[in-house]
Amino acid sequence: MTQEIKESSPYSSKIWLKSYDDHVKPEIELEVYSLAEMFQRTANKYPDNLCYDFQGLKATFKETESYINSFANCLVENGVKKGDRVAINLPNLPQFIISLFGTFYAGCAASGINFLLSSSEITYQLKDCGAAAIVTLDSFYEEKVREALQGGKTNVKVVITTSAADALDVEPAMIEQLIKIGKIPFGKVEPIEGIKYFTYKEIIEKYPSDKPPDVKIEPDDVLLLQYTGGTTGPPKGAILTHRNLISMLQLVRHWFEPGAKTGDIYISGFPFFHLAGLQFCLQTIFMSCAQILVPDPRDTTYMVGKMKEYEGKISLFYNVPTLYLMLLDNRKFKKLDLSNVQGYISGAAPFATKSINEFEDVVGKGKVVEGYGMTEASPGVTMNPYLGEKKIGTVGLPFPNTEVKLVDVSDREKEVPIGEAGEIAIRGPQIFQGYWNKPEETENALQEGWFYSGDVGIMDEDGYLKIVDRTKDMIIVSGFKVFSVEVDDKMNKHPAIELCACIGLPDPDRPGSEIVKLYVLLKKGYENNEDMKADILKYAQENLAKYKIPKIIEISENLPLTVIGKIDKKALRK
Repeated sequence: MTQEIKESSPYSSKIWLKSYDDHVKPEIELEVYSLAEMFQRTANKYPDNLCYDFQGLKATFKETESYINSFANCLVENGVKKGDRVAINLPNLPQFIISLFGTFYAGCAASGINFLLSSSEITYQLKDCGAAAIVTLDSFYEEKVREALQGGKTNVKVVITTSAADALDVEPAMIEQLIKIGKIPFGKVEPIEGIKYFTYKEIIEKYPSDKPPDVKIEPDDVLLLQYTGGTTGPPKGAILTHRNLISMLQLVRHWFEPGAKTGDIYISGFPFFHLAGLQFCLQTIFMSCAQILVPDPRDTTYMVGKMKEYEGKISLFYNVPTLYLMLLDNRKFKKLDLSNVQGYISGAAPFATKSINEFEDVVGKGKVVEGYGMTEASPGVTMNPYLGEKKIGTVGLPFPNTEVKLVDVSDREKEVPIGEAGEIAIRGPQIFQGYWNKPEETENALQEGWFYSGDVGIMDEDGYLKIVDRTKDMIIVSGFKVFSVEVDDKMNKHPAIELCACIGLPDPDRPGSEIVKLYVLLKKGYENNEDMKADILKYAQENLAKYKIPKIIEISENLPLTVIGKIDKKALRK
């Protein structure tokens, strides 16, 4: 049973529809099929089109599918069954794409592992999802994965190791030299009794590549167990099906339809273990386009070099704001011909207004397209229009086939009026099925067909959504709600501030209340001294309500970032 939006609700009329681009329909008919079939369709229709480019190593869709078939056959022939989970612990290498779709072709579910996790954190994820197999770099295996597997702590029965060298199109002698001088990481693989081991090269050489295993895959089979970290507690595995992701891919294609062309080149710095990066990877293949693989997004020299190589051919970027700003600091980036780029999609973190303006001064006005989503939504919920008005400071309009309403943060039965802050609730074909083995968390998040996101937003009269905060990042000062994102955005406009973030601390003088603490990273050329703190405080006093003004200002040499470039407020709280 699903709960309908009441006719009296301010959200029942879908006020965002009037702001849609002309080509966007309120509802589109969605095809339902598996992502294994999705790759097969692309490979059959465009076998000789470029699938990916990694450090000059290029492969067509036909070549890539032959590797995928070998990988899937290896899994099935070594006891990995339909419905089993396969963990993928790799950076953005060709092997990730091959392992991912090989997992799908075998009828299994994939679970990407953040390669920055500790050994104990890897053990937790492997145990929680019950992984039957893991794919990892040999260097990761030696550093952390072997320890995570020791002592029978997990259900892993198959380990597949690979190296960055496997993805390089260079002579073996050159690879040996690069390993010796430390340019390519290399690890020793010491087997654990009871586990089968394979190298990536062995799989490609040994297992059939002409056709996939005979496994029937249904649209409602589990596709991904995607782990999402909260502000408290261990990560939770979000259950996403083939139906969820193939729906999301079609909604995004429809949104960008006028500019979508087969054979275009896309580039992103999002890691594939993050759902934003994975969705980008899948979207590129779904659109029959090619992707430039970026194993280290901090290496803007490499990224700019690939942009130069494909100058005039790249049509879409997808990054976090911090990476766009890093590119802006690269003088060669500013000299590129970017006229063919249709859009610079930004997500996962707020893009400050002044930063958007600075970036668009280089790439062209109206080119930044901010969106909003989360793991539980495959991951898209809203996007600014591709052609129409992009309201800077908002994350745009709900996708077609998607309903959004805002409810009181303390009473989900009560919807808030347009223009007021409330918790964002979403319903649509992209919404996940629940959290793996966590019924209580599932029951709290999914109620009568609606996913309650824990994010606080405001919808304006045109249907544009602005993210105000996470409910867990909201600060309560003497009973007043302080939305940390609002404070961050306002203080980021101070001329000396490069980045900043605020958190709430217990107020020693008022039990149950909090005070605002602001962490600041200064721009180059500004000094960390008491005069600077006083100037920042003065700016806050002039631009914020009294209860929102930071009581503590700490200037740091760096701020902790998540692997995708968001300021890590969880780390700041520690």
